[in-house]
Amino acid sequence: MSKELENKDCDMCEIYHVHQDMINKSKLHLLDEKTTGRLADTFKILGDPTRIRILTILSNDEMCVCDIAATLQMGQSAISHQLRILRSARLVKFRREGKEAWYSLDDNHVVVLLKQGLQHILHD
Repeated sequence: MSKELENKDCDMCEIYHVHQDMINKSKLHLLDEKTTGRLADTFKILGDPTRIRILTILSNDEMCVCDIAATLQMGQSAISHQLRILRSARLVKFRREGKEAWYSLDDNHVVVLLKQGLQHILHD
């Protein structure tokens, strides 16, 4: 491949030229370190297929741990572990009813995250 073709396929600028007005404008939207870290942690938690499956089934209805485990054909202890992680990120909440633990999505933002993620990957 010729040097000229290599440069055209390169994803870097061929010259170094800073556009200060764009830098100043983008800095207005830059998140602080704490917020960036929390958002990254949330996406890490959402990066697990089992957790996505749990959130997906909870997007339809509140369920007890036994039913979640049976739906996903997994042990209750494995599901409980994943639910603790999801609770720590405030993606799910739970309530006790007698001897049962019932889980639901923490709020509608979780549904929005799931739907937008699906739209993104299914977009042609």
